[in-house]
Amino acid sequence: MTQPAPSAFGRLPILILLGAAVLGAILLRDWLSFEALAENRAALLAFRDANYGAAVAVFVAAYAAIVAFSLPGALLCTLTGGFLFGLFPGALYNVAAASTGAVVLFLAARAGFGARFAARMESQGGAVARLQAGLRDNEWSVLFLMRLVPVVPFFVANLIPAFLNVPLHRFAVSTALGILPGALVYTSVGTGLGEILARGEAPDVGVIFTAPVLLPLLGLAALSALPIVLKFWRRGR
Repeated sequence: MTQPAPSAFGRLPILILLGAAVLGAILLRDWLSFEALAENRAALLAFRDANYGAAVAVFVAAYAAIVAFSLPGALLCTLTGGFLFGLFPGALYNVAAASTGAVVLFLAARAGFGARFAARMESQGGAVARLQAGLRDNEWSVLFLMRLVPVVPFFVANLIPAFLNVPLHRFAVSTALGILPGALVYTSVGTGLGEILARGEAPDVGVIFTAPVLLPLLGLAALSALPIVLKFWRRGR
């Protein structure tokens, strides 16, 4: 059964997010940079020390907004979480903020276009419908794979489930757990960010592609893909 077209009000959230993403990428480009963080690191640390609770709230809200608006600053925020709050609870703040922003974008996309898009795919039949059915049969595995394998852009991994009408609880749980390993790595890098910025250098964000980090992540990805492989093997038999 074809879903009714979303109303103008239903499309408003995703349109607002898209508009803000374009404006933010233009207007905030200089602010979402390591240079800006280096210039303001003393002020940020002083604010954290004087108002810890407010600092946590502002950080989580700002990080969530950056993710929801798909602005190019999520990695910088993760490093900043480690810089300001340490590995723990910094990693928890990072995961909570990124997951919240992802859920906001997911809900906005699904309300605006996702349900109707999914229904249209299913009504077309053929290969498209079979692909959609296959994804539904392996939703947990596919959702975890998109988070664990660092080749899918984060904002794309937020939109695809919305367009396939994935249940909210599956999206939220797989997002929070799936980004946790990477968040731990980058938060750990961020704990040493103060000394790196003081030397006028940039952190090595490519650390996630080194063997000691990448191999465990790929192992988790393989574990997530195992149910899919077993299903295909059983069907083949």
